[in-house]
Amino acid sequence: MNVKQIQRLVTAALMAALVFVATLLIQIPIPATGGYVNFGDGFVILCGVLLGPLYGGLAAGIGAMLTDLITGYAIYCPATFLIKGCMAVIAFLLVRRIGRRWVAYLPASLCAEALMVLGYFAFEALALGYGKAAVASLVPNLMQGAAGTLIACILLMTITKNQRLADFFFKGE
Repeated sequence: MNVKQIQRLVTAALMAALVFVATLLIQIPIPATGGYVNFGDGFVILCGVLLGPLYGGLAAGIGAMLTDLITGYAIYCPATFLIKGCMAVIAFLLVRRIGRRWVAYLPASLCAEALMVLGYFAFEALALGYGKAAVASLVPNLMQGAAGTLIACILLMTITKNQRLADFFFKGE
């Protein structure tokens, strides 16, 4: 392993920890669904944009999944790993396609969050057998998506404007 690979691996581990902490630290309970809204999605999107599809997807999926595991939502672990990992990949692909500038961050975040809302709806409706009752999770997941989009856009614009951070994450692209 060369220095660049080690640096990317360590950064991915740090980002997974940030996703975990951001998801665990601020949880707003939703009594109707038994779930919660959290701020981890902003860091999930950040993972994809900063680390690329492989490392970013894994960091996002692992960090979010570990939160489910320790907070009593273990049944959601496979879905969370897949959904959050795919969110990171979608954010990366859209930012790469549009270009790394502030106008790319909003549509990339919105598309990633749309995947989250639809992914959890499908998982709850089909895999968990909630059927039409899964509709109850749409509004809380939309609220979480809005929070995640806001956080991701703010963080990404901050990183892009800070030359040292931008060079650390974006050099060599």
